[in-house]
Amino acid sequence: MNQSLTVYGALGSGSVPVEAALTLIGLPYDIVEAATWDFDPEVLAMVEKVNPLMQIPALVLPSGEVLTESAAILVWLADSHPEARLGPPVGDPRRGQFLRWMTFVPAAIYSLFWVRDEPSRLGGPDPAQGERIKAATAERIADCWRMMDGQIAPAGHYLLGDDLSVLDLYVTVVSRWGPGRNRFYREAPGLTPVVRRVDADPRLAAFWAERFPFAEGWER
Repeated sequence: MNQSLTVYGALGSGSVPVEAALTLIGLPYDIVEAATWDFDPEVLAMVEKVNPLMQIPALVLPSGEVLTESAAILVWLADSHPEARLGPPVGDPRRGQFLRWMTFVPAAIYSLFWVRDEPSRLGGPDPAQGERIKAATAERIADCWRMMDGQIAPAGHYLLGDDLSVLDLYVTVVSRWGPGRNRFYREAPGLTPVVRRVDADPRLAAFWAERFPFAEGWER
């Protein structure tokens, strides 16, 4: 039996918060690079074997069990490794809000990238329609960040207190996608210090440099 964890992911993708959590926990893992948005038939066929939706991330456990959906993987990692303090356990008064926002991010924001990254999926081949979809989804994402900012008040250094959680990792990564961090800073000023703190976490410096580099102009 394979004793290692395997992450199907890609640079700058939804696998990055999962990889960051594994890094903080200290678990060894292998990466299978699988940028499905390049539409490489071999990559799609490879990913389809672990996720019929042909989406990443996917986490394959040593037992062969497969976990998909980034939020589910992150919550599972936090629950499976309580010593890492990456999420409030069952019974903790913060647990409800933890699950609320861990669900909100993929349901309200992350899911929009399925069409935003390839507008023809819903809008057809018309380039003008594609641009309208991109503009509309950018505004919806900004609205969602603003709504989140208005309903969650960081209770310490991070969103849920003084311990960095998988929620912080999730928001930090997703907020770097379109419409960009500068827009996020404007819409979510209360959340901004948290994501900047995670960006600067020395435990993740080498990880960020490798998996989601802070290239010039990255904040857009």
